[in-house]
Order: sequence, then structure tokens, then C-alpha cells
Amino acid sequence: MPLNAVNRIVTDKIADYREASLIEVDHLTKSYGQARAVDDISFTVEKGEILGFLGPNGAGKTTTMRILTGYLPATGGTARIAGYDVFEQSMEVRRRIGYLPETPPIYPEMSIRDYLGFVARIKGVSAADIAGRVDQALHLTNLSERKNELIKRLSRGFKQRVGIAQAIVHNPDVVILDEPTVGLDPNQIKDVRKLIKGLAGEHTIILSTHILPEVEITCDRVVIINKGRIAAIDTPQNLINQRQTGSQVRLAVRDGAAETAHQLQQTLQAIEGVQHVEVKGVEGTELLTATVDVGGGRDLRGEIAANIVNNRFELLELGTINVSLEDIFQRLTTEEITEFKADKEND
Repeated sequence: MPLNAVNRIVTDKIADYREASLIEVDHLTKSYGQARAVDDISFTVEKGEILGFLGPNGAGKTTTMRILTGYLPATGGTARIAGYDVFEQSMEVRRRIGYLPETPPIYPEMSIRDYLGFVARIKGVSAADIAGRVDQALHLTNLSERKNELIKRLSRGFKQRVGIAQAIVHNPDVVILDEPTVGLDPNQIKDVRKLIKGLAGEHTIILSTHILPEVEITCDRVVIINKGRIAAIDTPQNLINQRQTGSQVRLAVRDGAAETAHQLQQTLQAIEGVQHVEVKGVEGTELLTATVDVGGGRDLRGEIAANIVNNRFELLELGTINVSLEDIFQRLTTEEITEFKADKEND
């Protein structure tokens, strides 16, 4: 078969792959001596998707990002980006990714425009296309009006924008962002989140973070990693739905005497279907609050209210507590890994 025909077949196969899963990680492991920073993780990311990589400090997020970007070798497993093997075809992978590490790789003495032109050149953008790619990156990151300023004179939020601009200036298929809003003020965080959302579709994004609102607001799916292993993969809402096997009721009554607290505890615990009751006094007031865990997804609010009133408590507040992503995150990162995978893709 002629070489050109072989090349066309290979190119077509890679294009087909990119339409399916742009990133595929399979049984990836990274060890330092006896310690495993990344422990047999597998996941995929679809084209145009924003995947949140969520975990506590030290969970293995940054190590995984560095492996995917070619900065660190893996101990075992495979990773492919846009059809190319991260380990065997590292240079091809690097042409197709943009990377923002936790500390942006910027040169303070350069202007924004000159710096982005420099980055475009070292990332292989043709001389004819550099000006256009720089202008596009400036536009997407809202830096056009400040393009001639020296980077050292920028606020931290604008330096972070420059960091994102250098990650996208060569128009990569994949953008990997490691803690992109750390140290920013609330307004800067809002701007960066909006920027990241705007990049979706044109780019496939992995967003590594330990900030829960970041994931809920920005990401299509989330991978929760704990102690180097994947604890859950799914959309934020599906994680909540599938982990919510029961419900909680919160109530408040007046009268904070010790014997009243004990009586309230007994009254609530005696209701069929109640699994656990926690009663607390509100310091400096005559109020008691109670959190009631209910099994089986039952709605016991009416029965709880009737029992409270029948036992002569003055009921001031009664309502359900919805499980949040924060609750899920705390459960999955404080309990032992149970290999819970909501989307079944790793079964």
C-alpha cells in the first residue's frame, strides 16, 4: 500500500478517535518508592467537555495533570490524548494540549502581547498565524485593551488570565488547568469561571481543583479522587441523586433546658423510620435545634411536627436538608475508598 494511503488511514482513525473520547486514561499509576501518589485510575473525557478533577490537597490531582501533560513519567498504565500515547508520542501530545500549572509560567518583564507571541512560536504556530492566534487569545481572555502592559504590573487576576491565554494561544484540543482560581478575590474568580465556560466546546478542558463551587458552576462531569484513587465519576447532580439514600429534617423549638433537650431527643427517636437524631442548644438563646436522619427516602415531616406539638414543644422551624456536592465530597474523601463509580464506565 502506498505511504500516502497509509497516512490517510492513520489520520482518519485518529480523527474518529477524537470524535469519541479525546482523553483516555487507563489504569494509570505513579509511585514514589512504596508510596502511590496515583493508584490505578481510569477515566475518559469527551470532546468539548469540561471535566472537574476534584479532591483534597495531596489526593493526586496535580501528579495526574503532570503525567497527562508529559511533565512526569507514569509508573504504569496508559494515557492517550487526541489519539496519541502520552508516553510514546509525547511531542505530538504536547502540540495538542495547553497547560496552566498552579503558578502561571509568565515572564514579568515582557508585555502581554510579546509574551504570547513568544509562547506561540515555541509551541509551533507558523509565523503567518502568530499574530492572529495572539489576537484571538487576547480576545478570549479579555486582555486586548491591556496587551502592551508589562506583565509585572498586572494584578494576580490578570496574571492568571495571561496564564490561560498562553495555554490556548496555539489553539490546542485539550486545555488542562491546575487550580486556576487559587488566591483570587471573588470578582476575579467569577471572571475566570466565566472565561473557562466560554472555552468549552472549542476546547476539551480538565479543571483540577479542591473548590466545590468551581465544579458545580463550571463542570459537566466530575472525577473525585482520594488518596490517589478514584472514588466517584459522574455529573454533580447524578452524584447527589445516587448517594442520597435517605433524607434529613431540621427543626427548631423554643426552650433550651437540659431536660427539654433530652425529652426532645426521645420524642424524635421514638418515631418509626427515624435513624438518628442530633439535638443542640443555640448558645445565648432558649432555642433547641435538631437534625433528624430518615431512612428509605420517607417524608416524615408531618409525623415529626405532630409529635413535637403533641409533646407541648413550641415548634418554630421545620424543613428538609438537601444533600449537596459538599456532603458527597466529605463522605468520599473521609471514608475509606469503596470504588463507587456512578457512571459505570469503569465497571
